[in-house]
Amino acid sequence: MNQRILVTPRSLTAEPHPEVERLRDLGFEIVYSTAGAMPTEQELMTLVPDCVGWLAGVEPVTPKIIAVAEKLKVISRNGVGVDNLPIETLNQRGVQIMIAEGANSLGVAELTIGLIFSAMRSIPLADAGIKSGGWPRVRGMEVRGRTIGVIGCGAIGREVARMAIALGANVIAFDPARPNLDLPSASFSYAEVDEIVAQADILSLHCPLPRDGSALLTEERLALCKQGQVIINTARSKLIDEAALIDALEDGRVGAYATDVFDEEPPTSLTLAAHPRVIATSHIGGFTTESVERATRIAADNLLTALRA
Repeated sequence: MNQRILVTPRSLTAEPHPEVERLRDLGFEIVYSTAGAMPTEQELMTLVPDCVGWLAGVEPVTPKIIAVAEKLKVISRNGVGVDNLPIETLNQRGVQIMIAEGANSLGVAELTIGLIFSAMRSIPLADAGIKSGGWPRVRGMEVRGRTIGVIGCGAIGREVARMAIALGANVIAFDPARPNLDLPSASFSYAEVDEIVAQADILSLHCPLPRDGSALLTEERLALCKQGQVIINTARSKLIDEAALIDALEDGRVGAYATDVFDEEPPTSLTLAAHPRVIATSHIGGFTTESVERATRIAADNLLTALRA
């Protein structure tokens, strides 16, 4: 019997990808979750037994699922985030975790810039207004000369910083490693998080959660933000205290919040998503033709490396 590999990312179950199907040609049996849908815990518990490899997406993976995955040797993500995985449980079981380093960075960075323009120029509001028979005209703001705060200067954050500077913005960034991004000092500098929150016209998040799992933008930090600040989140929903964010949106301290990530996807509560100052997209940051190709190729290669070791 061929070794089984479970494939669960929605971008790959909706339509089988050649990079995944080539694993079949190499002697593996491919098991897909429900096409185009986020798999539930129960579905994963049904599918994962007898699988030696798992090409995983952003679906929540619980210790209960891993408990029945007795033959599992490796989980290969088609992205870089591992917040959805029970890391401690996997380490205890000796299951290898692999990521598609850098595969989605350009797609997510470009979406970030798109969300900045959407928020600064109220593009979704204008579009919806015209389609409903109106002619809304909201005075916008230009990016050139603005201060953009970038939290996290990994593969995505550094691309956002480069693009923002190319648009004429000034970037202040936080990253504990302070990598050399080879950007002009007249337009780029490092600072601490509180300083960035207080100074930035636009704040963009590209970092993991704090080690203790708490929010980065707490009620106290949001109180520091520049009046009318635009916040972009293409990283993780839990980076922001949602209740405090809603309060800040209501009183105008946060002028707009544009996000590609939610605690539940799709969100069951629309309190945040449907707020008039919120621009919401459906986790499409890495969902470009090019990003899917890169991520799938890397994730499949990672599976082969681990399973043939």
